[in-house]
Amino acid sequence: MIHRLTSFRRLLEAAGLLLALALGLAQPALAQFRVEVSGVGLTQLPIAFAPFRGQDAAPQKISAIVQADLERSGQFRSVAARSAQLDENARPDLVPWRQAGADSLLTGSITRLADGRYDVRFRLWDVVAGRDLGGQSYAIAAADLRLAAHRIADFVYEKLTGEKGIFSTRIAYVTKAEQRYSLWVADADGESAQPALSSPEPIISPSWSPDGRQLAYVSFESRKPVVYIHDVASGKRRLVANFRGSNSAPAWAPDGRSLAVTLSRDGGSQLYTLDVNTAGAEPRRLTQSSSIDTEPTYSHDGKHLYFVSDRGGSPQIYRMPAAGGNPERVTFTGSYNISPALSADGRWLAYISRVSGVFKLHVMELATGAVTALTETTADENPSFAPNSRLLLYATKQQEREALMTTTLDGKIKARLAGQGGDIREPDWGPFQKTSN
Repeated sequence: MIHRLTSFRRLLEAAGLLLALALGLAQPALAQFRVEVSGVGLTQLPIAFAPFRGQDAAPQKISAIVQADLERSGQFRSVAARSAQLDENARPDLVPWRQAGADSLLTGSITRLADGRYDVRFRLWDVVAGRDLGGQSYAIAAADLRLAAHRIADFVYEKLTGEKGIFSTRIAYVTKAEQRYSLWVADADGESAQPALSSPEPIISPSWSPDGRQLAYVSFESRKPVVYIHDVASGKRRLVANFRGSNSAPAWAPDGRSLAVTLSRDGGSQLYTLDVNTAGAEPRRLTQSSSIDTEPTYSHDGKHLYFVSDRGGSPQIYRMPAAGGNPERVTFTGSYNISPALSADGRWLAYISRVSGVFKLHVMELATGAVTALTETTADENPSFAPNSRLLLYATKQQEREALMTTTLDGKIKARLAGQGGDIREPDWGPFQKTSN
């Protein structure tokens, strides 16, 4: 039988989610923490960040936020900055920066405008070749200065790696503080968290829609688990699954038109798909077993559905066609594997494995089946890939503190993110955001 966590049994059994993680008891509220990066990668691009001219008088230190973003990615290491502030207009003397070991240099400025907004400008330099790699400018409200910094980090990341940056994306997660549950939406570094929902009853399983505009989640406000869809911008929500028994574990299809859910309406916990745009739509059953089938997640191309089942005697991850069909087992290393997450590039499967009684984050290369344990912590849960497939977000305990963490796929570079106080759980990383700039 799948493990039931005693301290959380009522919640998990009611939800039909009997694949429990060691979430532990609620902890005292913690002060907000900042990004802390640990580890050294094998190949990192050396970059220098000149303090932006005028940033000392601004509410946010733009260059420091960009630096933290890029270091957290695992692709960059910072070269000690010289004290002189540089802006985007003058061509800097690149020789000292090259002698200091930098391959690139970011300069810029921030100016307060008459209407109260801020003008943020930057330029990226190739120190080795002596080339101007371009820049941009933003006229923004003070509340959007962090977003501007994240967009600058995205620009630098893409220019220097050829891949899209993920720093202006968002994450969602749930906290429990005392007897209050809250669903938060925050920047990718955990900062600027805004509450989407607060309730005395549990909130679980937040899942971003493919367009990043909505969150599906499970709420117990009705004294039973039901699935809502929440519009992030307006705060409006609608009930989409309130069938007899448990309604849980929503997962968006890549086209954004349907959810895979776990329902117990016909007995047991089985997988169904539900049209989210048709009121009163009848769910279509995908699995037909006497086992517990739960935690569905779609492959990025929408062709397959991965899920957890105890049909083999212990919880393992399986894959089947998205429309239903014969499941095939995916995980064979370890006797207890749950919480599948798939990378957008289709290469990687992340999951939680119970090893010697503790819960650790693992990643599998799907093409080869090779599995790597990524952490030394013992209470990891709910991995979620960055939309560029380069980082993993997860919740854990680190030095007896609840933590939101990111890790590179080789486990070499980890970062603790900012997060609200309390018992932090069930993070989900949102998709790329469309911008007007």
